[in-house]
Amino acid sequence: MSISRRELIFQIVLIVLVFLFYSFDRENPGLRWSQVAFFTTHVMAAWLIGYWLMPHFLYRKKYWLFFGYVFLIVAAVIGLEELFLEQIFYPGTRRAKSFPGIVFSLMGVLPVITILAGFKFGWDALQKQEQIEELKSTVQESELQFLRTQINPHFLFNNLNNLYSHALEGSKKTPEIILELSGLLRYMLYECKEKFVPLDKEVEQLHNFIKLNKLQIEDRGIVRFDAKGIERGYRIAPLILIVFIENAFKHSQAGQSENIEIAIELEMKEDILHFHSANNYAPSEGLDTIATGIGLKNVKKRLQLLYPDRHELKIHNDGKSYKVNLSMELEKMIGP
Repeated sequence: MSISRRELIFQIVLIVLVFLFYSFDRENPGLRWSQVAFFTTHVMAAWLIGYWLMPHFLYRKKYWLFFGYVFLIVAAVIGLEELFLEQIFYPGTRRAKSFPGIVFSLMGVLPVITILAGFKFGWDALQKQEQIEELKSTVQESELQFLRTQINPHFLFNNLNNLYSHALEGSKKTPEIILELSGLLRYMLYECKEKFVPLDKEVEQLHNFIKLNKLQIEDRGIVRFDAKGIERGYRIAPLILIVFIENAFKHSQAGQSENIEIAIELEMKEDILHFHSANNYAPSEGLDTIATGIGLKNVKKRLQLLYPDRHELKIHNDGKSYKVNLSMELEKMIGP
C-alpha cells in the first residue's frame, strides 16, 4: 500500500474533523478514552476498506467479494466493541451486559466508516481524473513524437533505397517489400489512432517492421524474432514495443558495421506478455542519445499511465550489449 504525502495529510485532517464531530457531546463535554478507542476501530475498518478492498475488489469490478468483505469487517468491528471494548470501559453496566440489536449497532458503526471510506473513494476518483487528463496530453505528444521518430525521412529513405535496389535487380521480393511497407505505414497512420489494438495485429506489424529493418543490415549480422503463445482476444496499447525494437536496430547500426546481433522475443503466459530485446554494439559517440532518447522517455510515461502497477520494465546496458525486459498484464478485448 502506497500513499502520497498530500493524501496522508488529507486523511489526517479528515480523521481529526470527523473525530471532533463524533466525540462532541453538549451534555458531557471533554475527551474520553472510550471515544478514542471506539473511533480507532472505525478508522481501522475504513482504512482497510479504502486501501485494500477498494483497489483489489471494487475497482476491479469484483462487487460481490467487495461487499462480502465489507460485511465481515463491519461484523468484526461490532463484535470487537460489544465483546471487548464495552467490557473494558463500561464493566458491570447494562450497556456491557446486553446487545442493543443489529440495527442500533449498525447505526453506531456505519456512519463514521462510510464517511471515511467515502472520502477515500472520492480522492481516488479525483486522482483518476487527473491521470486521464495527463494521459490525453501524453497520447497527443506521443503521436507527434511517433511521426518524428518512427515515420521519419531517414526510415523511409533507407527502405525506399533498398526497395529501389531490389527493383533494379528484378528481385522477386520487391512486391512483398512494397506490400509490407505500405501495410506498416497504413497501420501506423490510421489503425494506431485507437487507444488499444488487438495483440495479434500488433505482433504482425512488429514482424513487418523487423523484416524491413533487416534489409538495412543485409549480411552484416543476424536478427532473430520469436513470438510464442500469442493468443487472439487480448488488446495492447499500440506502438509501445516498436520503440524498443527500433532502438535496438539504431543502437547496433550506429556503433558497428558488421557482426550485428539482435534478438527479440515475445511470449504470452496467461495474461502476462513478456518482451525481451537484446542487441550488441560497439561504443561510439551519440549512442547515449539513442539509448535515452525522447522515444524511450515517452514510452516509459505511457507505460506508467496505461499500465499502472501492471508492468515491469528493466533495461540493462553493460557497454557491449543493450537488453530490455518488459512484462505487461494485458486485458482481454470486449465483445467479438
